[in-house]
Amino acid sequence: MTAHLFRFFFQLLSLLIVTSVLQNSVANAEPFQNFMLPTHRGVNWSLSEVPADHLVVVAFLGTECPLARLYGQRLQELQTEFQDRGVVVVGIDANVQDSLTEIIAFVARHHLTIPILKDTGNRVADQFEAERTPEVFLLDQNREIRYRGRIDDQYLVGLSREAEQRRDLAIAIEEVLDGREVSVPETKAIGCHIGRISRVEPQGDVTYSNQIARIFNQHCVECHRAGEVAPFVLTSYEDILGWEETILEVIAENRMPPWFANPEHGKFANDCRLSDQEKTLLETWVQNGMPEGDPAELPEPPEFVKGWRIPEPDQVIAMSDDEFSVPAQGVVDYQYFTVDPGWTEDKYICATEARPDNIPVVHHIVVYVVPPGSEEKNAHGRYMLVGYAPGSLPQILNDGVAIPVVAGSKLIFEMHYTPNGREQLDRSYIGLKFMKKQDVKKILGGGHAINTKFEIPPGADHHTVTAEYRSPRDQLLLQLTPHMHLRGKAFRFEANYPDGSKEILLDVPHYNFNWQLNYKLAEPKRIPKGTRILCTATYNNSESNLVNPDPTATVRWGDQSWNEMMIGFMSFVEP
Repeated sequence: MTAHLFRFFFQLLSLLIVTSVLQNSVANAEPFQNFMLPTHRGVNWSLSEVPADHLVVVAFLGTECPLARLYGQRLQELQTEFQDRGVVVVGIDANVQDSLTEIIAFVARHHLTIPILKDTGNRVADQFEAERTPEVFLLDQNREIRYRGRIDDQYLVGLSREAEQRRDLAIAIEEVLDGREVSVPETKAIGCHIGRISRVEPQGDVTYSNQIARIFNQHCVECHRAGEVAPFVLTSYEDILGWEETILEVIAENRMPPWFANPEHGKFANDCRLSDQEKTLLETWVQNGMPEGDPAELPEPPEFVKGWRIPEPDQVIAMSDDEFSVPAQGVVDYQYFTVDPGWTEDKYICATEARPDNIPVVHHIVVYVVPPGSEEKNAHGRYMLVGYAPGSLPQILNDGVAIPVVAGSKLIFEMHYTPNGREQLDRSYIGLKFMKKQDVKKILGGGHAINTKFEIPPGADHHTVTAEYRSPRDQLLLQLTPHMHLRGKAFRFEANYPDGSKEILLDVPHYNFNWQLNYKLAEPKRIPKGTRILCTATYNNSESNLVNPDPTATVRWGDQSWNEMMIGFMSFVEP
C-alpha cells in the first residue's frame, strides 16, 4: 500500500471512530423529563408544556458575550423557519453575572420573541452540562439530546466568515424531522464560559482588593469599562464574578491583553503583556474562590481622560457628511471615504487622534494622506497619518516635532466595521493639532516597505512575501506597524546594517488581523544611512486558516479584506 493510500485509510478510520464516539456520547444522554424556569417577564416556562410531538432547541445565551449577541437574532430566524414544522426554540441565561434588567435589554435589543429563561444557580445548565454561550441542544420528541454544540460555523472568537459554511443546528433539525440519524451529532461550541456560582469557599491571602484589582486596573480597565470597546466591564469586584473562567482562558491562550510581539526581540513602550507573576496571582485567586478581601485596601481607580486625549484639536474632520449603516450580521467590506480638508497651505501636525463614533462596531480606522498629483488608489503615493484600533493611543509629538502635509492634500478614511447583532450607524472622525512652521524643529518622517506585486497560491499555508526600506540618511526609528489582511500569519522587521550586522527589530510570529497594533519602541533606535530594513510577511491561504475567504483562490494585492496587503509602516525623526 502506498503512503498516500495508507494516510487516506488512516484518516477515514479516524473519522469513523470520532463520529461513533460523538454519536454515542449524545445518544447515551438521559432523556429530559422536565424543567421549569421563569422567563424574563416573570412567567414560568416548562418543558412539559411543549407538545409531545414537537422538537425543542435549548440555547444557552449571555447578554454580554460577543458571540451570543451575534447569534441571538439567528435563533429567532430559526424559530421562524421551523415553527410550522413543530420546533420550539427557547433561550436560557445561566450567567450569574447577568441581571434580569440586562436580559430584558438583550431581548429588546435583538427583537426576540422566543422565550428567554433565567437559570438562577445554574441548575438547568448543570443538568445539560452546558459550558458556553452560545451553546445549543436539540431535543427530539422523546426529549433525548440529538445534537449539541454550535449553531453554525460563521462566527468564531473574534473572527467571522462572510457566510456560514455549515448550518449545523438547522441540518440536525431537518434530519430529526425526517426521521434520520443526525449526521454530525456534536460540534464544539465556541464562546464565553457560562458564569457559574463558585462552589469554593473564598480563602487565602490573594484577594481582589489587595492584588487583583491592581492587575485589572493596569492591563484591562482601559477597554473593559463603560462606553469602551470591550463587551463587558471589569471595574469592580462584582463585575468580575462569573467571568473568571473566560478570563483565565483568554490569558492562557494569549488572546488578552492583545500583544503579539516576540519578547526575544526588541523592547516596546506599549507592551501590555501580563507578567508570569501576575498570571499566577490570577490563577491562584480563582482557584481559592475569588476572595474579595478588605475594600479599604483597594487601589485608587485609574483616571481616564473624557473626550479628546490630545490637546483641543484645531480641526475635526469627519469621514463623510452622512452616517454609514452597519448591518446587524455578516461581513462588511472595507469602506473608503475621501475627504478634502480644505488645506490651501502646508500644514504641520503635532498631534493626531482618530475616534470611532460608534465604538462597538468599529474594528479599526486608518487615515491616509494623498498628496496632490497622487491617485487615491496608488498605495505607493499615499501614507498613513493616523490610525485607531481598540486600545490604541493617540499620537502626541513633543519637542518641536511635526508631521508635514503639503497644501491640496486629501484624506482617505479606511473603515473596517464588525457587526455585533443589531444594525447601527457610525460617522467616525479625527482631530488634528497644528504647529506654526517657524516652531518646527524636527520632521516626523514616515517610511514603508511595501510589495504590491505578489501572488499567494491556492492552499499555501506558509507563503512568504518580502519588501524592504532603505534609509536615505541617519534616522531615529520610533515605531513599527505591520499590516496584512485575513490571510496574514506572521510578520518580521529585520535591520541589515551597512557594517554587515543584522538585527530583528520586531517579530510577530502570530499576526492577528483583529488587532492592528502599533509597536512603539521603548527608546528611539538609530538607523544609519544605507540600512536596509527587510520586512518578511507570511500568509496562510489554506483551509487550516479558519477565516480564509477562499482557500482555492490565488490572492493578490487589494484594498478589501478578501484581498491582501503587505506593508511594513515605520516612523522616524532625524537624529
